Amino acid sequence: MGDGSEIRPEVEVRPGVPPSGPGCADCEAQAPPGWWLHLRRCARCGHVGCCDSSPAQHASAHYRATGHRVVQSYEPDEDWFYDYATGDWLEGPQLAPPGSHPAQQGVPGPEGRVPTDWRSRLH
Repeated sequence: MGDGSEIRPEVEVRPGVPPSGPGCADCEAQAPPGWWLHLRRCARCGHVGCCDSSPAQHASAHYRATGHRVVQSYEPDEDWFYDYATGDWLEGPQLAPPGSHPAQQGVPGPEGRVPTDWRSRLH
């Protein structure tokens, strides 16, 4: 899916850092817990956040708060990287497993928290 660009050396990517969990860390920490459409994983610290189509947009909020600019899709069968700072799709190294949320988690997810009108709540 990328444009063939390589991750530049000045962008910190830590392939050995595991993901923070199976879902959006920030949605899980909310009271009540939130839901998401798709998940993104920070390539530097492993923070899993929800995509910009999701109601809370936690992955890009993590970038703005930390400066950790490169994410990888955290969806099954997707391995693309994206640089929030430049808007570029990138090629990158294999990150520590798991490479995605559990396939049975579903999209949107997690099951039981997604409102029936979820489509109208997307960005």
